Amino acid sequence: MTRDGTASRAAATATVAGVEPGEPLLTLEHVSAGYGPFRAIFDVSFTLNAGEAIALLGSNGAGKTTIARLCSGLIAPTSGRVLLGGDDIGGRPANRIARLGVTQAPEGRSVFASLTVAENLALGFRATVGAKGVPGALDAAYALFPRLGDRRSQLAGSLSGGEQRMLSLARVLVHPPKVLIVDELSLGLAPIIVEEVYRNLATVKAKGTALLIVEQHVEHALALADQVVVLTRGEVSYDGPVLSLEQLTEHLLPTAVPEPLASELESG
Repeated sequence: MTRDGTASRAAATATVAGVEPGEPLLTLEHVSAGYGPFRAIFDVSFTLNAGEAIALLGSNGAGKTTIARLCSGLIAPTSGRVLLGGDDIGGRPANRIARLGVTQAPEGRSVFASLTVAENLALGFRATVGAKGVPGALDAAYALFPRLGDRRSQLAGSLSGGEQRMLSLARVLVHPPKVLIVDELSLGLAPIIVEEVYRNLATVKAKGTALLIVEQHVEHALALADQVVVLTRGEVSYDGPVLSLEQLTEHLLPTAVPEPLASELESG
């Protein structure tokens, strides 16, 4: 193994290295999962192809965040299979799934407040590209989000909420994974920042990263998606090509769950 871990990272991603664009990459087969005795999703099946994007839609409590956590290894399925390039990854630790190329974009701000912007980025990049790759990765991060470059010497804790979200995303987007799971990225952000974030998501998608997008601002997700999956009370009610918001309304409207049950399950 090389000193910066390059050999181990190459070996870890070998499982999905041969998947071509448009071929099945991440597949859920009849998956159910939940929290303790509460089931959040039931018999969910869909496939995300390499280099494509799925918009995962549904009301609060429909099970969207549960699926995001399931795919990234934060929770395990109670039944069914989660396949990455044909390899069953269901129930594996999140760090092992990340090394295989599946990453969930950090929720919230996820920064070290007492470190500068540059120090936050360098800390994350050392783990992915090694010390020698940090300067190039920093340049790439500042190209993606120019305002981070303007604030490179500023303490992360003094940034605005949107800027802190950019900082968290930059650590992921500079060296995008095979599959990127994005869960409510636009939550609490100013419209101009949301537009910038989605432009960068489109860029990494064009370079071959598959996206699973959970987003309450449906128009952003639909603009980037190749397929749509709608969840209704933890079950798939639509799985197919992108439709207009008006056409999807009949699938989205009946997604409410009883409030006591929704609060027990999840917030998304």
